[in-house]
Amino acid sequence: MDDDEDKLELDDEKLNFAPFKDLCKRRFLWYYESYVNAIANVENGEKEQKVKDGQKFERMPFEGTGNTMDGVFHYPELKRRLALIKDTINQETDRWAAEGLTATKKESGNAANLQRQFDQVVDSYQNKKNYTCDISLEDGNPFVWNLTYFGRPMTHLDGGIFRIKISISPRFPEEQPRVMVLTKMFHHRISKDGVLCYFVRKPEEMKSHIETILEALEEEQPPYDPRTLVNPEAAKLYWGTPEEKKQYNRQLRRSVQRSME
Repeated sequence: MDDDEDKLELDDEKLNFAPFKDLCKRRFLWYYESYVNAIANVENGEKEQKVKDGQKFERMPFEGTGNTMDGVFHYPELKRRLALIKDTINQETDRWAAEGLTATKKESGNAANLQRQFDQVVDSYQNKKNYTCDISLEDGNPFVWNLTYFGRPMTHLDGGIFRIKISISPRFPEEQPRVMVLTKMFHHRISKDGVLCYFVRKPEEMKSHIETILEALEEEQPPYDPRTLVNPEAAKLYWGTPEEKKQYNRQLRRSVQRSME
């Protein structure tokens, strides 16, 4: 494999599926663990291994002259490539902060819009009698919001204190925020890496993002939705037997207790 193939450029010039590139990146981060687990299951023999490393791709009935995919299976290389894609997306997310500061200094319209939305969201929550979160900007940067969530009384999250980082692109809302739960939390909506999966109602409004994030954390009887299975271990327990559901709740409570230490 050429070295150039390792230089994954996830920008406008390199991606042909531009209208969907942001969605693809977010969902890749959501389901990364599932991809890795699927490979591990085959490598460890936990599931019937239909192919082996080095085995050639089987030609499908719809393939013909000029329409074939030739190659061999190579799971270690596939894992390496997946990890490289994840790291590249995370590096892009980290760059948003610096780009945002530059946009703020230039007094761009997007920076002013996000600052205004931040002020409105803070006022909205401070005026609530029983608000459950504190929101601040990182280094005064309207493109990086820090949210501290306080678990509501009489819920499984009661007493928990969780730090959440919301990274916003200078191209918001065309590119949507990426949300990381920095405090380790065992939750079916949060990947082991801390990536939160949620579906916002009004993508252009940060208040809607905040509300949906809190709802995703607090939901206690959500309908089964395959799109939210970003933590395979937690999801298996949550939608498993009554005993497995108890195990899920115990592990969730442990993460709440650890957050207070």
